Amino acid sequence: MKKSLFRRVLNRLLHLMARFLPGSTNLRPFLHRLRGVNIQGKIFVGDDVYLENEYPEYVEIHDGAAIGLRSTIIAHSGGTGGYGKIIIEKNAMIAVGCTIVCSAGQTLTVGEGSVLSAGSVVANDIPPYTLCAGPRVRAVARVTVPFTVHTSHEDFVRGLRPLRITDKEE
Repeated sequence: MKKSLFRRVLNRLLHLMARFLPGSTNLRPFLHRLRGVNIQGKIFVGDDVYLENEYPEYVEIHDGAAIGLRSTIIAHSGGTGGYGKIIIEKNAMIAVGCTIVCSAGQTLTVGEGSVLSAGSVVANDIPPYTLCAGPRVRAVARVTVPFTVHTSHEDFVRGLRPLRITDKEE
């Protein structure tokens, strides 16, 4: 999809403002909506979040989702490599410094109520209500209490149910 130079410049200016201006639950989501990001409901966007610059319309974020400080979400592989689609479902929590990258022609889904721990790198679907951790993300626990901006850390931790890790996964 070819965009006009004006639209591309406007998207970059809106993106720059969204990365650094205040307003994690109001102004930043509003600016990303203007860019073309499909935002459904009320979300949280932390400081300096890099949210798909070239194809913002291929990112979908559902109600209650939160994206932590300095996270990066990329739905294209650059140049003429094409684009994918990233869906962040309801009440998903992406912690500080996560990177989510989708391959061209694919749809990557971060499931409802799932949590990505700080610094996670994600290139595959994340199942609903799953805590994923590590530089190369892997499932470590089932989430029974979604970690939203209204959930205390204690309630979230109490609701975790550890998954059994097999020798092949270690």
